[in-house]
Amino acid sequence: MLPLRDDNPHFLTPFVTLLLIASNVAVWTFVQGFGSEPQLVRSVCELGLIPAALLGGSASGSGICQGLPAGGVGTLLSSMFLHGGLGHIAGNMWFLWIFGNNVEDSMGHVRFSCFYVLCGLVAAFAQILVEPRATVPMVGASGAIGGVMGAYLVLYPRVRVHMLGFFGIPFTFSMPALWMLGYWFAIQLVSGYFSLQLGAAGQGVAFWAHIGGFAAGVLMIPLFRVRELVERHPCYGWTRERSRSPWERRY
Repeated sequence: MLPLRDDNPHFLTPFVTLLLIASNVAVWTFVQGFGSEPQLVRSVCELGLIPAALLGGSASGSGICQGLPAGGVGTLLSSMFLHGGLGHIAGNMWFLWIFGNNVEDSMGHVRFSCFYVLCGLVAAFAQILVEPRATVPMVGASGAIGGVMGAYLVLYPRVRVHMLGFFGIPFTFSMPALWMLGYWFAIQLVSGYFSLQLGAAGQGVAFWAHIGGFAAGVLMIPLFRVRELVERHPCYGWTRERSRSPWERRY
């Protein structure tokens, strides 16, 4: 399932969301060479987060990073702007746009910047905590975006999200954000559990970073949201309903 859009207007121009998307695309273009070799492997190994290397072990003796130096503590941040393939960055940026503009709308630009980075850091630490010996580089914005999605669930659980599904043929449908995001989180939990059972064979996706980022977003959004900004939305929270004025219908 792929989200297409939501029925949620935003009132502030989402400058930070747009800047984050542009930054990720710029890194993908100029640092990772549009995903071409050797730029892709070098960037992932040197700027990606490798838990084993960060905790003092060695991660450059085998695998794709053989012979390449691993990065240090700075990879906690740089890894958020790297991606492993075109589908990876396209999917992440699409989810960031769908949910990021309304979360930014709930707290303002500066607060959203801090919120995004903090969610990404919590996501990274969650993955390190669960798999401290992992030698596969962790890259991608999905941990931080998971935090954005967790915040969206708390803020706008009843807003309908329009989805694209496939069952032999493509079709569209809509569901409340609570169900869509809850389904996404459940998949991460199940996948995270099986990744632990598989050990090294399950290191392909950082599911626990997704889980940690999402949980961080849920827990931190009460500290970051601004009441006056959130209350402009026609449908927020678990019980609030009110009619929208014509001005509020403008996206």
